[in-house]
Order: sequence, then structure tokens, then C-alpha cells
Amino acid sequence: MDSDRRDNPAMIRMWRIYRTAKEMCMDRGYQMLEEDINISLAEFVDRFGKEGDHEPDRSRMGFSAKPSEAMLIKYTDPPTPKVPNPQPQIGEIWIDFSGDENVGLKQLRDFMQHLVSTSYYSGILITPKPITGMALRLLRGSTQFEDGPRGGVETFEEQHLLVNITKHELVPKHVLLSKEEKAQLLERYRLKETQLPRIQVTDPVAKYLGLRRGQVVKIIRRSETAGRYASYRWAI
Repeated sequence: MDSDRRDNPAMIRMWRIYRTAKEMCMDRGYQMLEEDINISLAEFVDRFGKEGDHEPDRSRMGFSAKPSEAMLIKYTDPPTPKVPNPQPQIGEIWIDFSGDENVGLKQLRDFMQHLVSTSYYSGILITPKPITGMALRLLRGSTQFEDGPRGGVETFEEQHLLVNITKHELVPKHVLLSKEEKAQLLERYRLKETQLPRIQVTDPVAKYLGLRRGQVVKIIRRSETAGRYASYRWAI
């Protein structure tokens, strides 16, 4: 029976998605345990397989993650005379795996309420299929809702997390700059942020890293002549 469950395509698929979700949190700067990221298929089946079934139990797959010290620094404004002790604009995140085939307003509102009631700063909802148009409109304005989580809500379709796109050899390394590093960059080159090349927050890598509008990311590429070189993109 256990062998049949491990060979089941649905179980293998969700195992890959689960690991990518863990890797995504780690790549953003959240604290993650190495053993969770490298969870084996057998262990995944033991932890999340439904009794007497070959399907994974998505309701038990949710997990939280706290930002690392390095991440807190990147999301904190430099101190000023008016605000000598600025607070980080990031916090604990909750990642949930929806078992509903169709995720609409009700499911999204329930998820947002869960985040607020449990004091999570933000959340990611991973869905089997695209969310409905009404839910998408609510999602786009979620950070403006007084009853929503401070850090907003993101959604990912399961198929977009089957593989970690940042591991592809053609995808260069992306590194988020802190607000202080961004200011230093603009001062060094005497630029306004609007003069930097741009990257859409809907870009697959930007979405994977959770980039916010106004942030600047450093992109490191390999070069046959220089070894490697860096460019910068302003998220819009």
C-alpha cells in the first residue's frame, strides 16, 4: 500500500510543489529547516497521505515561516530623526494549500480572516486552479482592506510551483537590495529610481521572490569576458 501511494502521480506532484514552496520561502529570506526543504517522498507520504487513499491531504500541509535577521534588515527603512527606530515591513507568513478545485471570494475571505485572527503578517494561498475573477479583484485590493493582513495575500497555482524556476541554468541570480542599499545605488550613479530598467512584479521570478513595487533587485549574470556582471531592476 505504501509503495502504491509513493508511486501515485498525485502524491509525487504535491511532493514537488510542497518542496518548491519551502524553497521559495527560504529564497525570500524566511527561516526554514533544511530537513523540511529536503523532505523525501516517503516521508511526505507518511506525513500528508490520506488514510486508505492515494491522495495528499492538503489541509495538513500548511506551514508558517518567520523572517530571518537578514530579511528584517532588508525590509526596514533607514532610521531618520523623525523615526529613529523604524519597524520592519515584514513578519511571519502562513502558506496554505487549498483543497477546493475552485477558489472564489468565500475561500479567499476565509483565508484572509484566518491570517488576521492568527496575527500573521501575510499569507500565500496555493490553489489547484486559477482563482475566480471576483477573488482576483479582491486580492488586488487586499492590502487596502482594514480587515485584511498587513502584508497582503499572494496566490500561486500548483502548476507554477512544480519546479523551482530559479534553479534553471538560464535564470540569473536575483538579489533583493535593502532600502539603504537602494539609496546608495541611486546616489552612486546619480539616478532616480524611475531611470532604472524595470521588472514587473508579475514576472515569474519577481513573483517567486515576492518583490514589491518600488523595490530594486540586483541581477547577477555570467559573462565569458568579465566572469560575471550585475544589473539592476526597479519593480513596478
